[in-house]
Amino acid sequence: MRTGHQNGTRVDRIDDRIDNRLDTRRADGVPMRPLACARCAAEVLVRKSSWQQTSVQWNARATAACAERNAADGTEAAFEGCRSLRDTIREAALHGRIEVVDPAGPGPDHRA
Repeated sequence: MRTGHQNGTRVDRIDDRIDNRLDTRRADGVPMRPLACARCAAEVLVRKSSWQQTSVQWNARATAACAERNAADGTEAAFEGCRSLRDTIREAALHGRIEVVDPAGPGPDHRA
């Protein structure tokens, strides 16, 4: 794997294919945004593509700060995600603090 920079953004090349998972820019112009958990203030990057799809990028600082992740350490069960952060993201989307890129389809109160 070769690592380089393209347009100021880190890119990794694997067999001449660009791995853009670390690129927070998107073709539709909606980048990932920082958002702090209302419970523990762990700050992650978030992008809400639709009401059903959310992308979250954790870093080492957020991982260490997450109260639910810390509570799960040492248990047999795998960490399934932070309910507090999920609620924070939902509230931020509902109140317009983060954009829902494609709000079409079932909204936030839809129960499948």
